[in-house]
Amino acid sequence: MKNIKLNDHVEIEIVGSGTNTYGKEGNEFKGALRGDTEEIDWAIDNGYRHFDSAQLYNNEEVVGDGLAKSSVPREEFFITTKLNTMEGYHGADWAHAEIEKSLEKLQTDYFDTFLIHFPWDDNDEIIEAWSILEDYYDRGVFKSIGVSNFEKEHLDLILEHGKVKPVVNQIKSNVGNWNDELIDYNKKNDIATIAWGPLGGLEGDAEKVLDEIGGKYGKTPAQVVLRYQIERDVIVIPKSHNKDRQAQSLDIFDFELTEEDRKRINAL
Repeated sequence: MKNIKLNDHVEIEIVGSGTNTYGKEGNEFKGALRGDTEEIDWAIDNGYRHFDSAQLYNNEEVVGDGLAKSSVPREEFFITTKLNTMEGYHGADWAHAEIEKSLEKLQTDYFDTFLIHFPWDDNDEIIEAWSILEDYYDRGVFKSIGVSNFEKEHLDLILEHGKVKPVVNQIKSNVGNWNDELIDYNKKNDIATIAWGPLGGLEGDAEKVLDEIGGKYGKTPAQVVLRYQIERDVIVIPKSHNKDRQAQSLDIFDFELTEEDRKRINAL
């Protein structure tokens, strides 16, 4: 496994596990919780230690139960969750209450990273929310803090007014939308990029190209895409409801893409 050192010197594994449909009926985002932790159990068995969660996913307790009942010590896990700002910000008291709920559901007294999930249209509120994360960071409850789905103007706001620089910006990056410009901006400002939905767009002509490239290395199109991302130091959080495919997403460290491979992939 390759680690990335964040700008606060915390290290994060470059491949983690997404969780947004884990433990849900029909494997659907809006599905009711099934009452089991099957996918988390598989991921731990496969060797995942980096888990990406969020309040918005409405299944933090699934992740928390799975990690808590495993034989792996808490300090070996890297747990991320996010403040649900999809519908905006509802004040400091709300933010504190939501953070405490996440700590309880994930059965931990600290998070390795805690993110603001979405920007919204009120700069003063964004600055206030960031200052709350900074307070938890100062107290050691959050080992690192960052953002998700932030564009350049939102990052500039935090960089100008915040005391602590975000360590990561989690954004969409996959086939058909590599988001190169924003990734370059993140890198310029020493902010690591995490790609959500990294296996999106694997269909049609793109899949054929990736299959052809993968054939040279004995790898699947999904493995080729993940390899492409980590070769440019983008952290990936693939997700699967199949134990074998979970394992395949970790099996990407025994080959290297050529420059021609990377050009073809970038053009998809």
